[in-house]
Amino acid sequence: MDTTQLAIKGLANIDYAIIIFYMAGVFVIGTYYGKYVKNAGDLFLAGKSLPFWAIGMSIVVSDIGATDFIFVGGAAYTYGIAVANFDWMGSMPAMVFAAFLFIPYFWRSGVYTIPEFLGKRYNVAVQMIHATLWGIFLFVMLGVMLGTTAKLLNTVLGWNFQFSLWLMVFIVGIYTYSGGLAAVVMTDVIQMIVMFIGGLAMAVLCIWEAGGWAGMKEKILAMEGHADHFTILLPNSTSTPYPWTGIVLGLGLVMATAYMSGNQAVVQRCFGARSEWDAKGGMLFGGFLKAFIPLMVALPGLAAVVLVPGLERGDDAIPRVIHDILPPGLTGLMFSALFAALMSSVDSSLNSATTIWTTDIYGRALHLSTGKYPTERHALTIGRFFTVVFIVGAALIAPWIIKHESMYSFVQTALAMFQGPVFAILLLGILWKRATQWGGLAGMVLGVCFTTILNNTKGLFPYEDPFLFVAWWSFVFSAAVTIVVSLLTKPEPDDKLHGLIFGQVMKDGRVQRVLLDRVN
Repeated sequence: MDTTQLAIKGLANIDYAIIIFYMAGVFVIGTYYGKYVKNAGDLFLAGKSLPFWAIGMSIVVSDIGATDFIFVGGAAYTYGIAVANFDWMGSMPAMVFAAFLFIPYFWRSGVYTIPEFLGKRYNVAVQMIHATLWGIFLFVMLGVMLGTTAKLLNTVLGWNFQFSLWLMVFIVGIYTYSGGLAAVVMTDVIQMIVMFIGGLAMAVLCIWEAGGWAGMKEKILAMEGHADHFTILLPNSTSTPYPWTGIVLGLGLVMATAYMSGNQAVVQRCFGARSEWDAKGGMLFGGFLKAFIPLMVALPGLAAVVLVPGLERGDDAIPRVIHDILPPGLTGLMFSALFAALMSSVDSSLNSATTIWTTDIYGRALHLSTGKYPTERHALTIGRFFTVVFIVGAALIAPWIIKHESMYSFVQTALAMFQGPVFAILLLGILWKRATQWGGLAGMVLGVCFTTILNNTKGLFPYEDPFLFVAWWSFVFSAAVTIVVSLLTKPEPDDKLHGLIFGQVMKDGRVQRVLLDRVN
């Protein structure tokens, strides 16, 4: 039996109906918000109208699509329950930290993008480097998500890969092009509901089919090479990418915090909040929802060890479970949930990449060459142009990107390349008045170079895919460089730092009045 026949077998008419209805519904809801987009502020920040509950749900669903379901389910299949730490010891504490430090600060400082803050706090070179790095990463993420979604459609429905790929481009591209951030967030709300229902239902059914929790655990532990599959914190001597030292230092202290505080795709939703309370509350609500994510994504991957043993690639576990185990109706619902997760990451990466390239790269380049910034209408036109360019370009590179053996490690390694250096200068820029523009520039440039060396020095770390340790040591190195160079260079004038240092933003009454006027 060929792959296509295997994929189609077992799908009932109700599954097709649920999938098609879901796709059509998201498309209609997304394009509906196009009528509210009149300028760049509406496209990129939803006109600053987003409530906390929509922000929280949107942050979680977009993050699930980037790092969970397929990839975390596959990692759980290969390495065990320790991958749940990416939410329990990573995202949840990081979102609380971001809500009480970074989000109020960003809101009160009046910036709209992370590169914009870095440009004001340090200099235009830091802004352009950071914007370019994040712009490229988000573009690559578009390719990852488009390719993964097309692969899922091919595996479960038997649709041609190229047809599935360009169908995704059409659906997400149209509503992101027309409705911007508002369309992205409101479709995310629907996707979150679908994912929670489908994901929790799949987790319960998978554990039941595997013999219940006790039976599943007994069967897995009896398998050769699976002794650590139920260990939350893996020993430091393990050959997996998730030893406890990496989880605590690389993930907990650097990668998760940097992701939730310095990721434009996450923070942009808070920039679009209708108030500071909604911006902070959205992040906290998202942190609460994150507690349930491992139940939906890691447990089915763990159960798949029993249900579909012997897979060469862990990333194939969840699609196989959907096809082989789930009954009619639930198959269609769960496929829609997976499609929702992946589609949310596509629209998030697309909207954020467009925002950065329009405001921080094109806008800054225009200002440097002409002395003027683009008007709201001009920025809207350029933003929509970049939307088309990015999603079409990402579709063209998607088939090559998804050939990587483990997509989850691929994404995390790419993040570790620059998240440590960026988080170091971001944190020091907010909390340390003495950090100078030359310190920030040196910390970022040398930090990225140091990270590249770490990633390409074989045998340096005795672990598979040592991205957690790369993130930690790149953060330490970049922070040290920033501090040393800052102490050796002239301090920044106080006038430049007004509204850019945490204590001043929170306590300076004059600055508060000016910033509140700008925000309002």
